[in-house]
Amino acid sequence: MTADVDFTSALFQRNWSINFLHGSLSLAVQYKEVSGFQRFVQTRKPLLHKGDGFLKEIWQQLFDCVIQKSSSETEDQNICTGEEKLEALPMTVFEARMTAHSYCVYNAVYGVAHALHALFSSIDQQRPGVTWKLLKQQSWKLHYFLRGVSFNNSAGNKISFDDNGEFRGGFEIINWVTFPNQSFLRVKVGTIDPDPLSYHLLTIREGDLIWPTWFNQASPLSLCNNNCSSGYRKTSREGKPFCCYDCILCPQGEITNQTDMDHCFQCPEDQYPNNKHNFCHLKYLTYLSYEETLGSSLMIVAIILSFTTISILGVFLKYHNTPIIKANNRSLSYTLLLSLLLSFLCPLLFIGRPMKVTCLLRQTAFGIIFSVAISCILAKTITVVLAFMATKPGSKMRTWVGKRLALSIVLSCSFMQTLLCTVWLATSPPFPDFDMHSFISEIVVECNEGSVVMFYSVLSFMGFLAIVSFIAAFLSRKLPDAFQETKSISFSMLVFCSVWLSFVPAYVSTKGKYTVAVEIFSLLTSSAGLLACIFFPKCYIIILRPNLNKKKHLIKRII
Repeated sequence: MTADVDFTSALFQRNWSINFLHGSLSLAVQYKEVSGFQRFVQTRKPLLHKGDGFLKEIWQQLFDCVIQKSSSETEDQNICTGEEKLEALPMTVFEARMTAHSYCVYNAVYGVAHALHALFSSIDQQRPGVTWKLLKQQSWKLHYFLRGVSFNNSAGNKISFDDNGEFRGGFEIINWVTFPNQSFLRVKVGTIDPDPLSYHLLTIREGDLIWPTWFNQASPLSLCNNNCSSGYRKTSREGKPFCCYDCILCPQGEITNQTDMDHCFQCPEDQYPNNKHNFCHLKYLTYLSYEETLGSSLMIVAIILSFTTISILGVFLKYHNTPIIKANNRSLSYTLLLSLLLSFLCPLLFIGRPMKVTCLLRQTAFGIIFSVAISCILAKTITVVLAFMATKPGSKMRTWVGKRLALSIVLSCSFMQTLLCTVWLATSPPFPDFDMHSFISEIVVECNEGSVVMFYSVLSFMGFLAIVSFIAAFLSRKLPDAFQETKSISFSMLVFCSVWLSFVPAYVSTKGKYTVAVEIFSLLTSSAGLLACIFFPKCYIIILRPNLNKKKHLIKRII
């Protein structure tokens, strides 16, 4: 039977036989007798409590009489005198003592009273002089205070609710025993303790049970079934009865949170299973941040290289009229140094939690800045080659030598990359995204590139410029230029191409924040290679070997 069974159809139960209840089982909240309850019930009189409509209605049902409202009612009706005794009624019709059902109602009334008191006190602290109208306006808060109710009732039991708003307490297992005189007895034969720390969730005293006479009292024969604990699933044994099964641990990423489950199930996307496969934990967010060692290390390296570039730019500006700087196109050198400075600062867009603005800027800024740098190197190489060819008698290359050619190369190459990035941002721009599947216990906050085709198109154009610059510099490496400019460019482009050729497989094979770290490392390494191979030799001559920074030395090397 259901929990806290009580008799309510008194008009029908008065003449019913209750033998069908014999041996039944039901649940009841654990309760204690409340002092004075039975005396309180016995003092209830409908004539003394005329305002109690419920008492009037139940009184008429219990005693099968009518409470006279006026003298016009007929005399053939059974008129209630008001002096009827509740204790004279049989148990099947009315129980004067406190039952589990009565105990629940009793605690509910006191619980609401405590909640109302807490609500009243809360409102009174904010607005002294609480009126009934104001209290009714704030009645929607009652449930909040009700969940926080905790008190000891007059029976000495503590009444409280858990985090889910459920009553804290166990249940008693009741065995109903009936007698020929239509009386009955509730016999406690066991308990249920829902406390998770309890070692005995269910306790039954089998010897105290009384079963119906028609019930087969022989215990069922238990065959070979196991109890699969949570974290395991059942699998049937071939050729054995259905109750014979083995327990198999749930596979990776799946759990069972109850015993004897047939199938494992997956945790929600934002959760992952524990080692016992019986509980789901919330995944934690991860990204390449400034607080962790990897992110802070890359940031420090980027800042150091940025200051190094600024120092070299300062040296070039200070000695801008010396032959070694004038011979290699000062404008291109300054543009290349500025683009390298920006490329060293570019990793700062990759570190930290991806936002909408940083996702839009990081790849496009990286592509445009590197295209400017490589186009400067290509322009330097072509300028050196044309300058050497223009020195031959009768050469028509003189018209091509000059700043216009270098400027047109840089602008055209940069424009092409800028156009690609603009199309990318206009059609399918990058955006912040969550990768829930790469790692079991992590949600990776990343920038979704939007269009993979446009991303690799930007990289491919940059790679094309790098290969063209490398080939041009490599073919002209033996030209007798003044300060071995083409050899420096050849070696720098070899380093650059090697870094970015190894970047593609490393980028594809890594996951999460390490993908970003690989890109930052490639960006810093390739930029540092260009800076070291092209500008360190010049700084060495300018600062440590100024005797070589002479015009006569320049003419001597060319001859």
